[in-house]
Amino acid sequence: MLSLCLFLLPCLSFLPLAPAAKGLEFPQYDGKDRVLDINDRNYKKALKNHSMVCMFYHGPMSDSKELQKQLQMKELVLELVAQVMEEKDIGFGMVDSHKDAKVAKKLGLEEEGSVYVFKADRMIEFDGLLSANILVEFLLDLLDDPVEVLENALELRAFDRMEEDIRLIGYFKSEESEHYEAFKEAAEQFQPYIKFFATFTKSVAKELTLKMNEVDFYEPFMEEPVTIPGKPHSEEELVTFITEHRRPTLRKLRPEDMFETWEDDIEGIHIVAFAEEEDPDGFEFLEILKEVARDNTHLPDLSIIWIDPDDFPLLIPYWEKTFKVDLFRPQMGVINVTDADSVWMEMDDEEDLPTAPELEDWIEDVLSGKINTEDDDDDDDDDDDDDEDDDDEDNDDNNNEEDDDDDDDDDDEDDDDDDDDDDDDDDDDDDDDDE
Repeated sequence: MLSLCLFLLPCLSFLPLAPAAKGLEFPQYDGKDRVLDINDRNYKKALKNHSMVCMFYHGPMSDSKELQKQLQMKELVLELVAQVMEEKDIGFGMVDSHKDAKVAKKLGLEEEGSVYVFKADRMIEFDGLLSANILVEFLLDLLDDPVEVLENALELRAFDRMEEDIRLIGYFKSEESEHYEAFKEAAEQFQPYIKFFATFTKSVAKELTLKMNEVDFYEPFMEEPVTIPGKPHSEEELVTFITEHRRPTLRKLRPEDMFETWEDDIEGIHIVAFAEEEDPDGFEFLEILKEVARDNTHLPDLSIIWIDPDDFPLLIPYWEKTFKVDLFRPQMGVINVTDADSVWMEMDDEEDLPTAPELEDWIEDVLSGKINTEDDDDDDDDDDDDDEDDDDEDNDDNNNEEDDDDDDDDDDEDDDDDDDDDDDDDDDDDDDDDE
């Protein structure tokens, strides 16, 4: 039911509650079918007639009414996006994994429930939340040039503020440079998930301390970049370096790539921090977290996911119930992605947040295995064992009480026999007296 809500909400968000003034007329689905049923006869034409084609790969229609409604809602999201993007030369289609298995194999579609975008000779998988808002933004980013050029100090200031993103920036002689061309080709491999920038302006390059044909790699939330060694770089060298360094020390869970981030676990676990950036405590906790990440970015197995609950309001009740935490306060924990078991850092003082050294000590215990989600399972088992021991003790007490009752009954029977014997003796004495 939660997944149905996730797909339903974006559609409902386009329905105005009151008549909107001109300039704020949110689009409503007009009922026209624009999403194709992709099959062996029309898929080549669709790819040829559009600069990009967006396809939703789904399983066969289920007998379950709930699953049928979910599929209908996903189709409605695609229809609304197709309507909004109608003038952008983007085609939309749905591929049935059962009926159109041959087409899916030819196109390289593998994961049911995923959205794939075909642009030129590339296939890009959309790993975000399937909502109209998020998908439109994703497609617009794909329509942009893969490299953005910085020409002045104001653009450089905007670049500096993009601390949540992985960014690369290179300094090249001109757009005709073969080294810039290799940089641009590499950018296409990661568009739109990783941002690429270039400058041909000497003053901008000087501000960035870049030399000719040099490329800097910026990890999220880090103050200083890493210069990619061995300039100038080929496309293959850039792709290899980015692939090896793509997992940041601290990264934010974002709707546009949330599933890719969540699936990139380390040995089945994530270190997760919940903090509302707009909340004073959340902001303070996030700043402490950034400090810890910067001081420990050299650790290859350290990767922390920061989740701002405000970005996922529908998931707040689910997270609080599943992880048994209060998300109105900053939280730090380790989560097993297989069964959602979790262990959370104890914050004894509700007024004071943990210090950077305290966070580092806790993270060190997680990385060493001293703190892990299996310990939580052991505690549950211990509780079960305690319950069993209590049951055994209760049974023993009951058995002892029954034995005591039996002994009391035997004593009563003996007393009755003694009384009967005494009565018989008295009767005999009376008979003797009569005689």
